[in-house]
Amino acid sequence: MCIAFSGIFYRFAEVTPATATTFRCLYGLPILALVGYLEHRRYGPLPRRAIWLAILAGVFFAGDLLSWHHAVDAVGAGLATVLGNLQVLVVGLAAWAAFGEKPPRPVLYALPIVLGGVILISGIVGTGAYGANPPLGVTLGVFTALCYAGYLLIIRRGSNDLRRPAGPVAISTASTAVVAIIVGLFLGELDPVPAWPSHGWLVVVGITSQSIGYLVISISLPRLPAALVSIILLAQPVATVVLARILLDEQPSIEQLLGVSLVIAGIGAATLPIGRIRDRARMAFA
Repeated sequence: MCIAFSGIFYRFAEVTPATATTFRCLYGLPILALVGYLEHRRYGPLPRRAIWLAILAGVFFAGDLLSWHHAVDAVGAGLATVLGNLQVLVVGLAAWAAFGEKPPRPVLYALPIVLGGVILISGIVGTGAYGANPPLGVTLGVFTALCYAGYLLIIRRGSNDLRRPAGPVAISTASTAVVAIIVGLFLGELDPVPAWPSHGWLVVVGITSQSIGYLVISISLPRLPAALVSIILLAQPVATVVLARILLDEQPSIEQLLGVSLVIAGIGAATLPIGRIRDRARMAFA
């Protein structure tokens, strides 16, 4: 739910993408740095390789957040969040291309379903598509997923130590803030000090989404069954679409909502261990 509210708080803040990315990282960093410091005291310093890979991961995360905030402006918080979750499939394909790790068959089977959903969300089919520029929003949303997939792959390669998830995340968050400042200055869209209440919303998103949300996800992922993790994470884009409808009056077209359903169904088909769930259900009712 911390992540689900991210796009909502960004819309409330009414700031530029670079400003939002910079300040959500700066306000989320103290909590991550504190936990990372406690990990450092207990388990010792991170390997140098993990530090450099975390810095590189932060560059990809900056691309993720910057493009996602632009996608929210183009197609709305709900639809942009659904598109950002395409990283579930992209990670598998990227790992195949970069490391030769062939994705499971369900991932390949889900691709046509997800692509069909993306086309519907873009507004190419039907009329009355929601968003200032739905095709641009879809393009930025797909780029968001690509960048986030790069972030996940790199940060996983950097450290396999489950005892200290906060250290690499804190370093990558600091790297993201630096990149966002540079890009914001280059594009001329960085506000040095946002006015209130915009600043307050950035504080909220920094604490909830940027620090608590990602930290809790990092802690819980290795401790829960894969099926349960997949179901919980699939609830996030659905929650954002519902929250955006209630709090922001975002009203996607019927075709776009159908696209949302296809994307979520495809992601679910690719990540849920359907065969294992079916076998356990048969055993339970045998």
